[in-house]
Amino acid sequence: MFAPRDPDEYLLDTERRVIRVRRHWTVLAWDTFEAVALLAICVMVSYLLPASAWVLQNVLWYAALLVVLYYAYKVIEWWVERLVVTDKRFVLTSGVFTTKVAMMPISKVTDLTYKRTAWGRIFGYGTVVVESAGQIQALNQIDFLPRPEEFYDTISELVFGDKAKQAERFSMIKAQRRAQGKRMVG
Repeated sequence: MFAPRDPDEYLLDTERRVIRVRRHWTVLAWDTFEAVALLAICVMVSYLLPASAWVLQNVLWYAALLVVLYYAYKVIEWWVERLVVTDKRFVLTSGVFTTKVAMMPISKVTDLTYKRTAWGRIFGYGTVVVESAGQIQALNQIDFLPRPEEFYDTISELVFGDKAKQAERFSMIKAQRRAQGKRMVG
């Protein structure tokens, strides 16, 4: 009831899902650092205060609780955000309490670029820039994308590749997934 919808529920029956991914876990690195630092400060100051300052100690412990709750919210927000690419469009779903769905048709893509920083190469993430007919779209820049080379290659094939070969390849992949699912059940 309160959980966000699965991104696949937004897809049409005629669409084939090609990619389904969430941002790389390193997107949480700064939030993790902040939470740990603030918790350490709250705990250290609380223990350094004299026993007579119990009101201030309580305020610090409540502040620490708020830091933990805020960090938990950021982790949940990261967990529910998904990028789904089909043979027809990009769909980005996000939001814990209010669901936001951003969409861009694959046919509008005119240029595709990916870049990786040194940290991105070490940890396995990158940024993909999707340009469409001179317009700024909701999905213009996708940061902290895991395995950006694979993403780039797949989107390039969808946008610029041979449509007949794509249909054949994706139908084979779909058949393989069905066969694997049957073997796991049986």
